Amino acid sequence: MFDVFIGWDPREMEVADVCRHSILTRTDNSKIRVHYIKLSDMREKGLYTRSVEVRDGRLWDPISDSSMSTEFAISRFLVKFLADSDWAVFCDCDFLWRVDIRELEEYFSPKHAISCVKHSHIPDENVKMDNQLQLRYARKNWSSLMVWNCRHPANERLTLDMLNTLPGRDLHAFNWLEDDEIGEMPVEYNWLEGISDKSVTPKVVHYTRGGPWFEDYQDVDYAADWLKERAQLEQEQKS
Repeated sequence: MFDVFIGWDPREMEVADVCRHSILTRTDNSKIRVHYIKLSDMREKGLYTRSVEVRDGRLWDPISDSSMSTEFAISRFLVKFLADSDWAVFCDCDFLWRVDIRELEEYFSPKHAISCVKHSHIPDENVKMDNQLQLRYARKNWSSLMVWNCRHPANERLTLDMLNTLPGRDLHAFNWLEDDEIGEMPVEYNWLEGISDKSVTPKVVHYTRGGPWFEDYQDVDYAADWLKERAQLEQEQKS
């Protein structure tokens, strides 16, 4: 049994629901627990105390002096404080799982505090989905899918005070970890649409630039897969 956490934003509730559906329909539901990380819940629990502003219609984190594409830009790092299991997985909501998420158990490495796909991604564009700013920072997109070894001693270095006071770019760079404490996973598990090598057949599609729930992103790779997943979810909700 392990916990799965999906980043949740009120602007992308449907996207999170489709992500969750793609997970649950491909695995043994008795083996995982799926949760949303909602910022309002994290505040209510006293775990998230950072101030959040809105500037020019975008979420803004004053500590980072930077915009946030989603409400879970920083709260994703609360996983180790939320998990009831030794191991946990976090993913952004704009993921479509095409395989059983339990395949990630292969990367439950006692040696590593966190495992992820180590992208080398320096974006060219300045704007991405929903007119959000495309930020550039070290280890970009590494934290969009994380396998957490929640009881690893190295993760004890990450405190709530750090989470609530450090700039987001430091957290996304896993600055509490040494390089050899970060394990590597194949790109198939966090395949960035429009960015990752098209010769790779993704096990998990990450629509990081924007997905087919936006009018201007109907023709992205694997759009039909996401639309099919949404249709199945809608049909189940009606029945």
